[in-house]
Amino acid sequence: MKPGKKLILALLFLSVIVIVNGQERRELKTTLPKAKYVFLFIGDGMGLAHTSLAEAYLASKEGSVGMNKLVMSEFPVQSYQRTTALNRFITCSAAGGTALATGSKTTINTIGMNGPRDKKLFSIATRAHQMGYKVGIMTSVSIDHATPATFYAHQPDRNMYYEIGNELVNSGFDYFGGGGLINPTGKKGNKADLYTAAVSKGFKLIRDKESFSQAKKSDLPVFVVNPVINEDNASMPYVIDHAKASFTLAQITRKAIDLLESPDGFFMMIEGGKIDWAAHSNDAATVVKEVLALDSAVMEAVKFYQKHPKETLIVITADHETGGLALGWAGMKYESNLTLLDQQKGSFDELDSHIKQYKQRAAGNFSYDSVALILKKDYGFGESVTLSSWEQEQLRRAYQASMSGKGCNQFEEEYFILYGGLDPIGATARRILNQKAGIGWTTWSHTGIPVPVRVMGTSADAYKDYIENTDIPTFIARSMRLSLENIEK
Repeated sequence: MKPGKKLILALLFLSVIVIVNGQERRELKTTLPKAKYVFLFIGDGMGLAHTSLAEAYLASKEGSVGMNKLVMSEFPVQSYQRTTALNRFITCSAAGGTALATGSKTTINTIGMNGPRDKKLFSIATRAHQMGYKVGIMTSVSIDHATPATFYAHQPDRNMYYEIGNELVNSGFDYFGGGGLINPTGKKGNKADLYTAAVSKGFKLIRDKESFSQAKKSDLPVFVVNPVINEDNASMPYVIDHAKASFTLAQITRKAIDLLESPDGFFMMIEGGKIDWAAHSNDAATVVKEVLALDSAVMEAVKFYQKHPKETLIVITADHETGGLALGWAGMKYESNLTLLDQQKGSFDELDSHIKQYKQRAAGNFSYDSVALILKKDYGFGESVTLSSWEQEQLRRAYQASMSGKGCNQFEEEYFILYGGLDPIGATARRILNQKAGIGWTTWSHTGIPVPVRVMGTSADAYKDYIENTDIPTFIARSMRLSLENIEK
């Protein structure tokens, strides 16, 4: 046979293989096994390093070197997804959430709309509701924040909280749980109260532990607002701050399962939203606690899966990575000491408030020694944590920047790079503690690194490839036999 003919035959053979493989891939995507019960967990800002840090921390607590696996790390499918937005390599929660909710990429800060913001994109939650599934949306931040909002709202700007909240009230969904609403009466406080509107629409509003424990299926639709929420952002408290009256994300998830389980099936989105907030502040100790809280919620879904293994799908991912977290720091070379994180007594939010309160009490009569006493109590500095002369100098510079008020200016490049718009003393204290533990950060913002996808249950094999964020809701929709035809592509 002539060389030319051999080449033609070889190319034809390869073409057949490509066509067959492509056909198999299409078959996989269009004929996925049916899922009756679907859990989608989103660890906002949760990259591989965040979960690895939590696992390494657990091991270090036992005095061992290595990692104690989280529940989510035991899932049979472990892959990755790309997080890019339509108009930027490093995405935001609005665009990232919209991609995970609707199967379409969109522009930065856009909620449930296409890139030009002239058409609505309908989420898998909305489609599931239309097809008779029960639907629950849960988060540790405000329920009208970017990620949860993308599952029920359509707004050109993520900061349109009142408009987003109004769409929640009119969504027809069965269960909302976690944080509250940021502007329930509008930015100026002159609009109809959205909590009252929710009740008028049939929602049972639950804001205490007794009502929460007694809630039953006949109460649906239910809107659970954590008994303790932050006045400024309507979020649940950080786990590390030990708010005794607070629900846990696992409890909110468990209650959702109790109320939504039915012959019709359900779709749930559960967000660990404060992983992102802690990572924005480069607060490793708080990140660990928030990741563990999300993993406890995942355990509730796994318990349900064990009862319904042929009908349940659990997907865990993130909208993006936050902080550029690294398990290692130059000054420690190859060493780590993660148990040092236990010296931090609260979240950045809580501990920075101690500095703020001191400044108010001192009324300009500031003393570094007084601040050093706060750092000793809050971080163990000078007691359990020994500081070098260089670290002490960093804290003194941060003290001067904080007391002058200059260091909190996030619009001056030098101060933003050093302190991220946070109080300079707290930001520096956490950086020192993190570095002594062997932890580094590259940014106060998001990064563009791909994030893990962890899957268990029916149709899990579909997620094995290195996929796009938009593939996740597409695969879920096909498993649930939902139509996404009206979504902009």
